[in-house]
Amino acid sequence: MLKAAKIYVSGLVQGVFFRAYTRSRARALGLKGWVRNLDDGRVEIFAEGEEGALKKLIEWCKVGPPHAIVEDVKVEWCEYSGKYSSFDIIY
Repeated sequence: MLKAAKIYVSGLVQGVFFRAYTRSRARALGLKGWVRNLDDGRVEIFAEGEEGALKKLIEWCKVGPPHAIVEDVKVEWCEYSGKYSSFDIIY
């Protein structure tokens, strides 16, 4: 089943290559969407694809890349739009 999720990751998640690792992980899972830093120090992710792949990305976000210290992960499930053709870092 195709779904979408908006994921907010807080903790020490900026300046530790969180976006680059997220892009790599999302692409490996076949997900489309984007990742960006927020001004409040969190990382925001919007990903679309198979529900199982989204759940795997969410579980990965709870740990993150080396040097990240994840304190919290919040998920908002959304309707699949199909408007993204790749997974990118946005600014």
